Amino acid sequence: MDTLQSLTPELDAFPGTASVWCGRLDGPAVFARAEHDLHYAASTMKVGVMAAAWRAAEAGRLDLDAEIAVHNEHVSAAPGGPAYANDPAYDSDQQVWDRLGGRAPLRWLIDRMIVRSSNLATNLVLGALGPSEQAFAQVNEVWRLAGATRAHTDRGIEDYPARDGGISNEVTAADLAALFGALAGNRLASAAGSAAMIDVLTAQQCRDDLHLGLPAGTRVALKNGWVTGERHSSALIFPPDAAPYLLAACTTGEVSDTDACALLGRIAAASWAQLGMN
Repeated sequence: MDTLQSLTPELDAFPGTASVWCGRLDGPAVFARAEHDLHYAASTMKVGVMAAAWRAAEAGRLDLDAEIAVHNEHVSAAPGGPAYANDPAYDSDQQVWDRLGGRAPLRWLIDRMIVRSSNLATNLVLGALGPSEQAFAQVNEVWRLAGATRAHTDRGIEDYPARDGGISNEVTAADLAALFGALAGNRLASAAGSAAMIDVLTAQQCRDDLHLGLPAGTRVALKNGWVTGERHSSALIFPPDAAPYLLAACTTGEVSDTDACALLGRIAAASWAQLGMN
C-alpha cells in the first residue's frame, strides 16, 4: 500500500504546485511538501468565515438563530468599488437562491456555506459580521489564533472589483491543517461551539476529493474548494481504531478537476495507510 512518501515522485511531477500537510492533532507533520506555498483559497476560506461567525455569537455580537435578509447585492472590499453580485449559475447550492428576497436564519446560512459550499450564503454571513474591513478582520483573527503564518481572507466570493484591484484570499496546506487543528483543540470557540462546527463540517455533501481515498463510513470533517486550475481539501479524519489526524492538500496547475480530485483521493488513501490504522 502506498505511503505519502511514496507519492513524492508523482507530486514532484505535478504540472504546477501540489502541497500536502498530514499529521496527528497537536503533533508534527508525518509528511509535508510545499506546505507553505500559497494557493488561491477558493472555498476553503469558508471555514474561517464560519469560525468568525461563531466567535461573534459567543461574544454576544451575533445571534445565529436570527433571520437575516437574503439578497444579492454585496459591498466590495475594493475601496470605493461598486457593489457586486453572485452568479447563481456559478453556485453549488440552489436552496439559498430559492429564498432570495426573503429571510433565512444565520445558522442555516452557515450550514449551507459549508455543506453545499454556497457562495451566496458566504457573502451574506460576511455581511452579518459587519462592514467589509471589520468582517475580514474577524476572519483574519481566526487565522491568527489558529497559528497560520501566511493564509489571509480579504474579499468575498466573486468580488471581482476587489480581485481586479489585487485583493485576494490565499491559503497554504500548513495553515489549513492548523485551522482544523485549532478547531479540534477548542482554540477558536468554546468546546460546544467547536463540536457544533465540526458536526457541520462532518455533514459535508461535496465529497469529490479526499473522500475518494478513505474507507466508506469514515467520519470526516472536511471543507474543499475548487475553481479552474485549483482543487484543495482540508480535513479532520476520525479513524475508528486510531487517533484523529489532519490532512490538507492543495493543487494549483494545469490538470482537469477530475484528475486533481483523483490525486487528492490517492493522497487520502496514503494518509490512511500511515495514520488510519493501529
